[in-house]
Amino acid sequence: MMASVLIGLLFISQVSAFTFTPSSTTSASSRSSWGRITAYSFQQRQQRNGLLNNSMKCDGVSLGMAEGEGEKKKPLGLIIAGAPASGKGTQCETIKETYGVVHLSTGDMLRAAVAAKSEVGISAKEYMDSGKLVPDEVIIGVVKDRLDELDCRTSGWLLDGFPRTRAQADALAEAGITADCFVFLDVPDSVLVERVVGRRTDPETGKIYHMTFSPPDDEEVLARLVQRSDDTEEKVKVRLEQFHANVESVMGCYKDISCEIDGTGNPTDVSKTIRDAIDAKISA
Repeated sequence: MMASVLIGLLFISQVSAFTFTPSSTTSASSRSSWGRITAYSFQQRQQRNGLLNNSMKCDGVSLGMAEGEGEKKKPLGLIIAGAPASGKGTQCETIKETYGVVHLSTGDMLRAAVAAKSEVGISAKEYMDSGKLVPDEVIIGVVKDRLDELDCRTSGWLLDGFPRTRAQADALAEAGITADCFVFLDVPDSVLVERVVGRRTDPETGKIYHMTFSPPDDEEVLARLVQRSDDTEEKVKVRLEQFHANVESVMGCYKDISCEIDGTGNPTDVSKTIRDAIDAKISA
């Protein structure tokens, strides 16, 4: 039995070592085909022996993997910023549908972390239950944990309205979190005030209307609409002051990847402008 195995191995060795040399009468196409076959056989033997690197070629036949094959592609990272009523919500939905990224707001992330009872979630809950602002270091922890989850690592992410301050932007950078594009929706304060003051909510359905731009057709619905307590001109101006006090410093952290978008146009046109801007940044 052992003798049979040895004879078989010897036969295979001899066949593997056999080299065919095409004669002068062999057609050109046959010689070309044989060249590709022998190159492939050489490749297989060298790969098994660990002798072949990605850049080697044999007789013009590439023997390595395609360049970049096996490398993990970095997921798309986006940030969108804009004042209250700038249209961020509408544009976030469009961006999410276009690029398949995970839409993330700090409010949603905080609530999810608290519900999951993670370490940072428990810490955030203590501040929230006591009516205090959640400090930056806790929020950064929540954001970092969320971005490390599988859906964000595979599909990419869209941070909605975060970071809000220079300190938060610096903390993101220190945590190694980088974006590919920073989108800023630019809308004049006068337009923002008009958008906010005219907003009304249907308490039964939760749908939001605008008394100037999108009022309800149903008189019954119109009669039951309510205005949010902070949707007054006085309060929205305070919110805008806070926004402007921080947005310039935040944008300064992302000047190389930032895109300022005119947010006063038709939402569909604004969406197209944003898409073009993002595509230009990620292809640069």
